[in-house]
Amino acid sequence: MTRDTGDRAKPGGPLHGLTTMKVRNSLKSLRARHRDNRLVRRKGRVYIINKTNRRFKARQG
Repeated sequence: MTRDTGDRAKPGGPLHGLTTMKVRNSLKSLRARHRDNRLVRRKGRVYIINKTNRRFKARQG
């Protein structure tokens, strides 16, 4: 079963207005964007999370 991700770009789609996580090769530059960014490892993936400003999210792997 394939997932249709084309709705994200459409202004009236179900995910309109939501921010998605950035998928990056290196998270060091994204971690330096805000002072509250935390580097977290969960289930073999590396995440950048920020509890004060939720839009600074990223995932590696």
